Amino acid sequence: MSTCEIPEPFAWNEDFRVDYDAIDTEHKGLFKAIFDCAAAPADADKLKNLVSVVGTHFSTEEAMFDKASYAEKEPHKKAHEEFLTKIKKLSAPLDAETVKFAKTWLCTHIKTIDFKYKGKL
Repeated sequence: MSTCEIPEPFAWNEDFRVDYDAIDTEHKGLFKAIFDCAAAPADADKLKNLVSVVGTHFSTEEAMFDKASYAEKEPHKKAHEEFLTKIKKLSAPLDAETVKFAKTWLCTHIKTIDFKYKGKL
């Protein structure tokens, strides 16, 4: 997976739009949760919130995949599972490299993996 440019300040913008309001709204929440972790890396509650919003978002997307019989759902679900497994193992304080990983993963995932389902759900 190639990486994409990470916006600074770290926030969702129109470049990340997938054209499904529910998903775009949840993506905004993912950006905010990672931003909050970056701003307060020692705050365990911010990390707990990140894990929660990521899990909820992945469930939303995957339900839409199932409903639409989306052909690429299995590799997409695998990417979700790998990321969620990784962040569930984290503990505060987060180091700068971990925060950078999360930012890069989210931006890259949306632009390379999520963009594949535009118009197909």
